[in-house]
Amino acid sequence: MKHLQALLFVFATLLSSAALAEKITIAAAADLKFAMDEIAVAFRKANPGDQVEVIYGSSGNFFTQISNGAPFDLYFSADIAYPRELEQKGLAAGKTRPYAFGRIVLWSLKPELGRMTLKDLPAASIRKFAIANPQHAPYGLRAREALQHQGVWEAMQARLVLGENIAHTAQFVDSGAADAGIVALALVLSPTMQGKGAWTLIPAEWHAPLEQGYVITRRAAGNRLAADFASYMATEPARAVMRRYGFTLPGEEGK
Repeated sequence: MKHLQALLFVFATLLSSAALAEKITIAAAADLKFAMDEIAVAFRKANPGDQVEVIYGSSGNFFTQISNGAPFDLYFSADIAYPRELEQKGLAAGKTRPYAFGRIVLWSLKPELGRMTLKDLPAASIRKFAIANPQHAPYGLRAREALQHQGVWEAMQARLVLGENIAHTAQFVDSGAADAGIVALALVLSPTMQGKGAWTLIPAEWHAPLEQGYVITRRAAGNRLAADFASYMATEPARAVMRRYGFTLPGEEGK
């Protein structure tokens, strides 16, 4: 009898744990791939049993998908305007929170190209030059602005290859499909790309700020796990990871 009671107790405990465990799906801008992977691992360790799935892609495409009912619980956008628009449309469960400012770099596996100025690009031996698609990728829009600022946008048109998102753009350069490109600083600092070729930081004054923000979607209203993850992004361990990948954090812009 005691053995049966013990088994029933264990079974009840397991059922209780399963009932308490939750799952969230996060839509995150592609520049967050490596930083967010680390943050999610740390969060899962602190919340055993809960499931956190992160899907990476273009901020603009995710905005369209969420607007059309895609099942995402949190949305991290490389352009804070997108989650703010979800708020205005009544598709968010709370206020948009800023989480970082991104930076762009000129990057190439050929060091001589990675160390060039943008003004010198048209005269360089570049067959293909990669940027993210400015139509839906914030990093692509900022790349276009920087090239326009330096007066070389029109001259580079015939050589452009457009990535679906900034990670796809970096793959063009990393694979040799493009000779050089404008990518996220967070990606060239990642373990898989660090030390490859050379890169030059593009001055922030040459483009509009890459202010990034996140929001809990309407689907996740009242979701304990979504709220916990959103709060975790403001903790020092999460912020330390973001700094390591070259992001400037809210409140630290002057540092």
